[in-house]
Amino acid sequence: MANKSGPAPPRAFVYVVRCVDGTFYTGYAVDLEQRLRAHNQGRGAKYTAGRRPVALVYAAPCASKSEALKRERQIKRWPRGKKEALIAAAPIPGGP
Repeated sequence: MANKSGPAPPRAFVYVVRCVDGTFYTGYAVDLEQRLRAHNQGRGAKYTAGRRPVALVYAAPCASKSEALKRERQIKRWPRGKKEALIAAAPIPGGP
């Protein structure tokens, strides 16, 4: 029997935040809002703890944690210009 409730909700997200010093941090999260709060409270990652506040500039839903981790690894390897192009192509509503 077909699932009539529509597509399954995302199980994880890959995201990019812009730190106060202009650098980017790429990560993954199961609960994106909670992860952003953690970053801005200095508990998210060592990298962002000293570069607060951070602002979400890109987020993409993923079907699984594994998919999110693969995409995170891919984006982290990109040069800054390619990350900027990704961000420009998929702006966050209400973002910078």
